[in-house]
Amino acid sequence: MNLLQLIISVPLFLVLAFGIGFILNMLIKTTWLPLVMYSLLIVYLLISMGRLLPVDYIILTSGLAGAILSGVTIRFLRAKGYRMF
Repeated sequence: MNLLQLIISVPLFLVLAFGIGFILNMLIKTTWLPLVMYSLLIVYLLISMGRLLPVDYIILTSGLAGAILSGVTIRFLRAKGYRMF
């Protein structure tokens, strides 16, 4: 993988996982469901593809960070009194 692709894909996966997780948190009202779903996706990828490259782990970790940040953000907003849908 090219270094430029890595530089672009890390924030892309972070923002993508954060956005999807934030929307799921607002609609389903479960704080950590996106984190569980993303973890299951990672396990599925590890089982089906077998061996991954270190670059793949970096990209998947940035997506995991986005899923965690979406849960933390929703908890923070709910603690401050904001109601999502």
